[in-house]
Amino acid sequence: MPPPAQTARTPGAGSPPTWRDRWRAFRTRTVANPAFQRWAAGFPLTRRIARRNTRALFDLCAGFTYSQTLFACVRLDLFRILVGGPLALDALCGRLSLAPERALRLLKAAASLELVSALPDGRFALADLGAALIGNPSVAAMIEHHALLYDDLRDPVALLRGEAGPTRLAGYWPYADATQRESLGPESVGAYSGLMAASQALIAQDILDAYPLRRHRRLMDVGGGEGAFLAAAAARTPNLALTLFDLPAVAARAERRFRDDGIGHRAEARGGSFLDDALPLGADAISLVRVVHDHDDAAVQTLLRSAHAALPEGGTLILAEPMAGTPGAEPIGDAYFGLYLLAMGSGRCRTLDELSTLLVEAGFTGIREVPTRRPLLTRLIVSHRFDAQSCK
Repeated sequence: MPPPAQTARTPGAGSPPTWRDRWRAFRTRTVANPAFQRWAAGFPLTRRIARRNTRALFDLCAGFTYSQTLFACVRLDLFRILVGGPLALDALCGRLSLAPERALRLLKAAASLELVSALPDGRFALADLGAALIGNPSVAAMIEHHALLYDDLRDPVALLRGEAGPTRLAGYWPYADATQRESLGPESVGAYSGLMAASQALIAQDILDAYPLRRHRRLMDVGGGEGAFLAAAAARTPNLALTLFDLPAVAARAERRFRDDGIGHRAEARGGSFLDDALPLGADAISLVRVVHDHDDAAVQTLLRSAHAALPEGGTLILAEPMAGTPGAEPIGDAYFGLYLLAMGSGRCRTLDELSTLLVEAGFTGIREVPTRRPLLTRLIVSHRFDAQSCK
């Protein structure tokens, strides 16, 4: 006798479908029915929902053209050209080096995305979204950088199956490969260190607004790149001593920056691998700014334990990260960072609870989230080292 057939709706072996499963199955069949879709688009009580869903689905299908429109605007420096005021099409053609019909096509696309505004007299002006990019050059740097991500996502199924071969992002971030970390030279770290500095500058002030450093004596920024976060911390806290710890070739770049910024007398750069070497002692606060999500769980556990060992009793760990599950920004954590880090070959975006669990496992206590101005860019967790014996 053949075994009984399993139904597609069975949630688990031997488990009957629940009423929620049956409701979801019915709802899915209904929404997928073309006749229902046509009816919902015309019925007054469902028309708005149907149209909103149609727009959302189309945006998912066409989203790459929106991002490429933005990329073209950045590459052609359109927003900076318009920062002085509205310009007519003929003036813009020469500045963009585009034929009139091609320039108009780009300008209309940018206007539809609210990057620029088409004025009644035929001129084009900078809209709020375009103006925001002028004030945040690090965003423009990331948009340019995304050319690598677009290339790696040409065949997302191959990437998900591990069949895509070496990716351009893995080559761009060579420290993600443990076999390359120790041998990285100045020529290998320049591009990613510069981009990392730009991205840190975007969020440094948000972190320092949320957690002022006046109570601390020395801050060590681990994986701090060229020192953008420490430079911002130095400006905010004149009496704070500073240590940067990163790969030797990166630390050398940070040391030059500290000298150029006039903070070399109180900022030092130490070279090493935070996954292979012990962290320097002496800091009563350690910061990890957009570092943890670049690494897999085993590497993160190593890093957090090293930070715990380097801190004195009562020392503070400041962890700033984009986090999965951030209300209103769910696609950033799971869709953007999910595929970006997959292409990079290391890391994942974690939830607040997942990060808290890793901190507890490393020995940290007093774990709390400190609200930031723009949680979709970074959220902040503060925790402490308090040895068990001192808590008795």
